[in-house]
Amino acid sequence: MVGNAQSPLDAAVVLEARDVEMEFSGFRAIAGVSLKVHKGSVHGLIGPNGAGKTTLFNLLTRFLRPSAGQIFFDGGNITDVKPSRLARMGLVRSFQISATFANMSAMENVRVALRSHSRDSFDFWRSERVLDSLNERAMELLESVGLRNFADAKASTLSYGRKRALELATTLALNPTVMLLDEPTAGMGHEDVEKIIELVRQAARQRTVLMVEHNLNVVSSLCDRITVLARGKVLAEGGYDDVASDPRVVEAYIGHRKDGH
Repeated sequence: MVGNAQSPLDAAVVLEARDVEMEFSGFRAIAGVSLKVHKGSVHGLIGPNGAGKTTLFNLLTRFLRPSAGQIFFDGGNITDVKPSRLARMGLVRSFQISATFANMSAMENVRVALRSHSRDSFDFWRSERVLDSLNERAMELLESVGLRNFADAKASTLSYGRKRALELATTLALNPTVMLLDEPTAGMGHEDVEKIIELVRQAARQRTVLMVEHNLNVVSSLCDRITVLARGKVLAEGGYDDVASDPRVVEAYIGHRKDGH
């Protein structure tokens, strides 16, 4: 877990959902979920497929508007705030900028992300000089995720693990206060998983992270607190050992595996 001088769970709540619900044509995908993410923590969100994790992420980042309930960020009500404004406020979900440009280099992708964070974001299409001024910071970000030697490589030529590292670099380029990472190690081999764990650990030293992750080894390595969703509701919450030994959580996962979904 990520260690801080102050226990993350004693810190202020930076992201909160209060009795949030989401209904699709009579089906309640999220049913009265309340969630508190504390400043400086790494908070894991886990659960079987269909538990509502992605829907909750979409609600927290305002790609969906809740049918009921409220969402707060840094003490302010963001229930009606647009996603683009949220990103500028410091709440960034990885996929918002993780769709890298395949035919652009790693350096160019990070420069575009850096430029998009400024108020005159569309100027980057007009001025190469403006982009060149971002080279130093872009290289720092690439180095932080182990891609310094791949700065000139096209994104399309990078291995899967390095593409995910590039996505993390472009996420960090937006200077987030809170990062929401959706399965950052999905589809990776053991070696790449270990690299991403370390990258997330480094990124979390200066910011808050909420992550959806299926790999429980990743969750146990990184997360200060874990929320388990099942059928759109909070099933359990606490530290990894407490959650992993909760009979309700064990039943939810075992039942899920028996269903074959």
